[in-house]
Amino acid sequence: MSSPPLQSRLEKLEAMLADEPHDPFLRYSRALELGKLGRSDESVEALSALSADDPPYVPAFFMVAQQLAALGREEQARGFLTRGIEQAQRTGDDHAAGEMAEFLASLQ
Repeated sequence: MSSPPLQSRLEKLEAMLADEPHDPFLRYSRALELGKLGRSDESVEALSALSADDPPYVPAFFMVAQQLAALGREEQARGFLTRGIEQAQRTGDDHAAGEMAEFLASLQ
């Protein structure tokens, strides 16, 4: 008797998102998984959408900036980091603001 094929992590996340399409953590996890699978454009798009939400999902700013920098799109990365630092400070997330500020300084 053969066992059913295992669902990939991406398939599991997409199944959970079908039930909770606006869950920011599930959307973030899916975006990161897309990046791990080499689907950079889709990952950047998904992370960009999270950073544009109201309220924005602060971790998305840092991750999209890292991916953009890896793709050689440093100017775009700096823009996301600048906006991410502002948003993190607004929400009192000094740790995230500090990490993004360090990464921004490394791109100068």
